[in-house]
Amino acid sequence: MSAPSQNQHIIASGKIILEQEARAIHLIAERLDERFSAAVELLAACRGKIIISGMGKSGIIAQKIAATMASTGSTALFLHPADAAHGDLGIVDHDDIVICLSKSGTTEELNFIIPALRQIGAKIIAMTGNQRSFLAQNADITLDTDIEKEACPYDLAPTTSTTAMLAMGDALAISLMQQKNFTQRDFALTHPKGSLGRRLTVKVSDIMAKGEAVPVVPESASVTDLILEMTSKRYGVSAVVDRKGALCGIFTDGDLRRLVQSGKEFLSLNAGFVMTANPKTVTSSTLAKECLDILETWRITQLLVCDAEQRPVGMVHIHDLITLGL
Repeated sequence: MSAPSQNQHIIASGKIILEQEARAIHLIAERLDERFSAAVELLAACRGKIIISGMGKSGIIAQKIAATMASTGSTALFLHPADAAHGDLGIVDHDDIVICLSKSGTTEELNFIIPALRQIGAKIIAMTGNQRSFLAQNADITLDTDIEKEACPYDLAPTTSTTAMLAMGDALAISLMQQKNFTQRDFALTHPKGSLGRRLTVKVSDIMAKGEAVPVVPESASVTDLILEMTSKRYGVSAVVDRKGALCGIFTDGDLRRLVQSGKEFLSLNAGFVMTANPKTVTSSTLAKECLDILETWRITQLLVCDAEQRPVGMVHIHDLITLGL
């Protein structure tokens, strides 16, 4: 077989496998019924933990489902059924819900702990392709993940069946997330290291320069002093304040260039005369993302941070925000 025809054969095989798995998801979606809504409502009302368990490849899928639920507002964790039978059942409480994954519903390690879960009082949701199995018959709710066949040519290696379980797990997790009104901000709190987390949790107070680092002069200061303050603090800008320390204007390197280009004598003037009134400002509680939006909208590179009395207390530069990865 030539190389081009070999490649085409591999591609064709890959397409068939993907189509088989896609068909499996389509079929379980068609069979979805009130048992699914009952499962979501049961999970939404859970006062304890959501514990997901499975053996082998189903166990790997169970771990992924647990991780998805944990990151979308539910207290969820994975429990290995073999470890559970040797003491780890101690983490299960009567307020918990245990989701059990098994293609056949006859997984020995999983079924061995079912009576104990019943005695503890935990609710059981089964995810299986065998509705007549021991697992299905002993669960409070059984979700149907039956498939026609595995993508494996020998119908042996868990492939299509685990895809069906994974898809059902995602459907449970996202439906549960919606039931709980889990927001983007909630998501950010569980993903503080991610880009969204930084956008929705980092505030101006976390990144602003403050104290002596903030360039400030009184409105009575000379333009010479104003320029010295602006250049020494290296922001290319200085706040101008009134007698009470409240912001009344701002002077930037752009303002200085325009003064020089005007050809007029300006060194004898005071800061209040050359400043730009009503500059854009933020508060220390402003989110970093909002701050970046203001900078980009107005095409400026820095913002003064003012307190409730409009006194400058900080400075945020666009480079600080870019460094955060916003």
